[in-house]
Amino acid sequence: MEGDAFLWLVRHAVVDGVAGTIHALDAPADLGDRTRLDALRRRLPQGAASYASPARRTVDTARALGLDPTFVPEFSEQDFGEWTGRRHDDLVAAGGEAYAEFWADPAGSKPPGGESFEDQIARTREGLRRIERGSAILIVHSGTIRAALSIALDLAPQAALRFAIDPLSLTRIDRLANGWRVVSVNQTIA
Repeated sequence: MEGDAFLWLVRHAVVDGVAGTIHALDAPADLGDRTRLDALRRRLPQGAASYASPARRTVDTARALGLDPTFVPEFSEQDFGEWTGRRHDDLVAAGGEAYAEFWADPAGSKPPGGESFEDQIARTREGLRRIERGSAILIVHSGTIRAALSIALDLAPQAALRFAIDPLSLTRIDRLANGWRVVSVNQTIA
């Protein structure tokens, strides 16, 4: 799409599941922090278009914020392939070389049957092109927000992985006619 777009990127709520797990698409969000959800809802622009990854945790979060988003598959979290549903501790304990090799280059490496962060950046770029001009709220994943920051700041993928993106945090970037502008990153609203 052409034209200025003012993007409000929200990371979904904490996953309602075992910590340290590489969660599947159907993992639900823990929506128990009503205070933060209400505060975040008040910060979002009224009447803005809304978009979300099709993962259950983003959809749950969007609906808790009073949104009815358009699903954008390009905004899905990085595909961890065969590691999806497994705990990081278990993968370390299994002693597989693939897991250790992945973390030697987490931006360029692909988990077995999965995709790299570089692949996620390319997907996210396509998704951002679909956003129409005006204000838009995106309920997405930490990796999707890091990918968008990589695009906006023209960062190497490895550098973009250094951003901390907390659950229910707000990141603001703008797609302008002459490039990108980063307004804020990882704001927590209380």
